[in-house]
Amino acid sequence: MQDAPWREMGLKDHEYERIVEIMGREPTYTELGMFSAMWSEHCGYKHSKSTLKLFPTKSERVLQGPGENAGIVDIGGGMALVMKMESHNHPSAIEPYQGAATGIGGILRDIFTMGARPVALLDSLRFGDLSNDKVKYLFDGVVSGIAGYGNCIGVPTVAGEVYFEEPYTRNPLVNVMCVGIMKTSEIARGVAAGVGNAVMVIGSKTGRDGIHGATFASVELDERSEERRPAVQVGDPFTEKLLVEACLEIIRSGYVVGIQDMGAAGLTSSTVEMAARAGTGMEIELSLVPRREEGMTPYEIMLSESQERMVAVVEPDKVDKVREIFARWGLDAVVVGHVTGDGLMRVKENGKVVAEIPAKILAEAPVYNPEARRPARIDELHAFDPATLPEPQDYDEVLMELISSPSIASKEWVYEQYDYMVRTNTAIVPGVADAAVLRVKELGTPGHEVGIALTVDCQGRYCYLDPYQGAAIAVAEASRNLACVGAEPLAITDCLNFGNPEKPEMFWEFQESVKGMADACRKLGIPVISGNVSFYNEAEGVAIYPTPVVGMAGLLPDVGLTVTQGFKTEGDLIVLLGATGPDMGGSDYLKVIHGVVAGRPPRLDLEAESRVQACCRDAARRGLLSSAHDCAEGGLAVALTESCISGGVGAHIALRDSDMRHDFLLFSESQGRIVVSLPEKNLGELEGLARHHGVPFEVIGRVGGARLVMRVVEGAGNSDPAGPGRFQMRRLIDLGLRELERAWRTSIARHMTDGESGSI
Repeated sequence: MQDAPWREMGLKDHEYERIVEIMGREPTYTELGMFSAMWSEHCGYKHSKSTLKLFPTKSERVLQGPGENAGIVDIGGGMALVMKMESHNHPSAIEPYQGAATGIGGILRDIFTMGARPVALLDSLRFGDLSNDKVKYLFDGVVSGIAGYGNCIGVPTVAGEVYFEEPYTRNPLVNVMCVGIMKTSEIARGVAAGVGNAVMVIGSKTGRDGIHGATFASVELDERSEERRPAVQVGDPFTEKLLVEACLEIIRSGYVVGIQDMGAAGLTSSTVEMAARAGTGMEIELSLVPRREEGMTPYEIMLSESQERMVAVVEPDKVDKVREIFARWGLDAVVVGHVTGDGLMRVKENGKVVAEIPAKILAEAPVYNPEARRPARIDELHAFDPATLPEPQDYDEVLMELISSPSIASKEWVYEQYDYMVRTNTAIVPGVADAAVLRVKELGTPGHEVGIALTVDCQGRYCYLDPYQGAAIAVAEASRNLACVGAEPLAITDCLNFGNPEKPEMFWEFQESVKGMADACRKLGIPVISGNVSFYNEAEGVAIYPTPVVGMAGLLPDVGLTVTQGFKTEGDLIVLLGATGPDMGGSDYLKVIHGVVAGRPPRLDLEAESRVQACCRDAARRGLLSSAHDCAEGGLAVALTESCISGGVGAHIALRDSDMRHDFLLFSESQGRIVVSLPEKNLGELEGLARHHGVPFEVIGRVGGARLVMRVVEGAGNSDPAGPGRFQMRRLIDLGLRELERAWRTSIARHMTDGESGSI
């Protein structure tokens, strides 16, 4: 029993017993491999499926929700937006370049499988402390892999996020999101409909790379993980570029009944899922599958995760036309079988049956409801009082240390490796706004094009302290980022990264996070249309922070009205929308300055959040604002610093005194706050909007000069930021813009050139 093959494949003893009971016999080795892949956590969602039902998935715009390769929303004018996010965490932990590169390749296929042309990539990345040489190696390899694949295939990487925290040291997170645009009349789906229709394998040839990648993604990392390096696939972006064009051509020509990417579990998952969705069966002959290696067994062919491959179901009289199109693009398109009506997944090799299993049984993994237990650490962490920490003596020093910390510092070192302008749809480049903005040239009129806004967000530290609240904040901040550029949220795709769900504390974190996301989605009116769950993100017993990453897309009626984050014009007024409270738990100030990860994460009032976002969005669309930037990591002081650096101009700030400590006033991470700047002549209209929406409104300063100066007005009365000498004020921060910019822009590059960067 100890050497039982099903255990090596990741199946539990009771799962194997259930398979024998269902089959009425011992499974063949190939069948066992197929079960182990399809019943893995990565493919089967067996620990998450029941909880995911909490998400709202419908709206008037949703054309396709969860259950397909990607979700689809209507953006008007006969056009639709397609979006999906996936993880490639474990492969990237042992082979960072190929792990990240094939993550890009896989998410692209999810999009064009639906009939959409991919127009943008985003990434959400987590690594350990950047002073660690192994972390530098992983970080460098992942960024290079994303750049290498995305740049070669010609899809711009337009936005993302990168965090550096200890729990991700051995288990980095590499989450990639792709967005596509298509006509609503050309939607394709992954169904094997029509008994007698041909089953075709299209794209690249099959090799031995990636075998059991799905199973590898469904276990914790340990000291043997490096031995699994062959489980990481090898991608070819140039072949994928050809595959994109060929697949879109056969879809738009009407030659395809159903089409699906060969992703995790390869030929097994694509064929089984297509048949199960349609309620049909399938018979395939493995000797017909194009291969690049000799002597491959049925087990290897069925479980290979070689990249750039698809399965298409085609009516018999259209097969030759599909072959002609693929031949023109230099790719294989081979009939390997046909759709049957018996519901069985039948696999043959040279006419001999090597696997015969009901497709529905393979596609429907057992559903588990593990025990959920609130971790004992929560109460202890919540009991911490940030007010017990000493106040800093030098606020200039504190701000400089915060903005040069890698999680807050500029990510130019990352995005300068990406081609973010290819295809010329990128209206807002990385680093200048709270969300990426792309033109949809098919909609609107010349000079007034409709746009889509895109962002990814999650603060894992908040989720560690309170997964419900942290996950809700991730939704709120993503939506707030869209509001800052003037966009209305359309839909969410997610990548839910957690530890081992078989541990009660880990499953509780997952459950609470989904509840928090779901409640925030309902309150803000944003459906979840696609996503991915990545469990077992642990290395040698150390779990990552619970990290439910939210990818969000929004709609802009006119790209020309997009608002960026940088201050622009001397004399503009600076206004804070929303209220500041003493929300220091889980803040970057506590982590970076005091080395503390504790307390309660920021409070979140979703009603107030919704009002602030609506106010900012209305002001942006009326053309009132010069800039808008949300207050997030590092609080108000960091938000103001980023707006100064981005715009290349300083600011003089005068804050009202309050009962709060000055470090809390500057670095609190209270939610529902946006810093905007605007011409003074627009102030009355903005104030009227704030009253209409019931939003706290405070003029806090004026744009100008080459320094960031922040003072607190001591005593009663309101400050006049134009004349800081008229009241008794205490200077808290006074730093030159060049000094701030140098610290912020060069931090990551300095870390990457220190020590033995790039070595294992």
